[in-house]
Amino acid sequence: MALRFLVVDGNNKTGRENRRKSFGITPGEGYAAALQAVAGPETIICDIALPADAGSNLPDAAGLESYDGVCLTGSALHVYQGGEEIRQQIELMRAVYRSGVPAFGSCWGLQIGAAAAGGEIIANPRKREIGFARKIVPNAAGALHPLLAGRPASFDAPAVHLDIVAGPTPDCVILASNDLTPIQAAEIRHEGGVFWGVQYHPEFSLAELASILAFLGPSMQAERFFSNPEDHANYVKDLNTLHDQPQRQDLAWRYGLGDDVLDEACRLTEIRNFLDYQVRPTQSKRGRA
Repeated sequence: MALRFLVVDGNNKTGRENRRKSFGITPGEGYAAALQAVAGPETIICDIALPADAGSNLPDAAGLESYDGVCLTGSALHVYQGGEEIRQQIELMRAVYRSGVPAFGSCWGLQIGAAAAGGEIIANPRKREIGFARKIVPNAAGALHPLLAGRPASFDAPAVHLDIVAGPTPDCVILASNDLTPIQAAEIRHEGGVFWGVQYHPEFSLAELASILAFLGPSMQAERFFSNPEDHANYVKDLNTLHDQPQRQDLAWRYGLGDDVLDEACRLTEIRNFLDYQVRPTQSKRGRA
């Protein structure tokens, strides 16, 4: 029986259109493709929800029970800015918790999962983490947690974020961190539901990451990640080359990248673990297998 997922695209219409212009697909469509890359297109059926849009028809807890899993994408929005497009996403996540359907989120997804359970989201005082989150280290709980099964004692992952989860709830178990971000991976239990989330982006291919960094070129130069437009353009070009030719050891060495980001199977570890350890066992318990 195919797995049925609800992919919650956290972007508003402008954010989705910007991604489609730069990469050809929206974040929600990209997440659906990542799920299908892990499980096979014949075994995954994805619906995409757009809770940042006014008038969106969003499922309640009862409607969510028809899904085997929920995945939350990244977003260019900020939780602390408030407003209806934020409120609707938090309310949807609260319904996900109440439904008991397993949920997973990347970046913004982790922040919404935390905010819906009463956590605090702030702009990172250590500034933006962009390109790759380096030296992510599972703690004692993370080393034993199935979300990070197969991850080494330290690893890198694609990342693009300014905001972080700063005030986790009592029901949040922190699983990994690095020097820039105190919560890189976590499990949150709330109102009978279980959410797994990461602050990085295992769903991003190097090509998708390159397209985002290309779009953010002016901001990255203003924040002094690059000294000039040429250096920025060369970096984006090299990431695209590595996407097409991951065996390019010269470029991998230049940017300090290993199999944790160059090998698709390694990069998708957390999504695979979510399917294997949360979605499929819960599917069986719910009589949906």
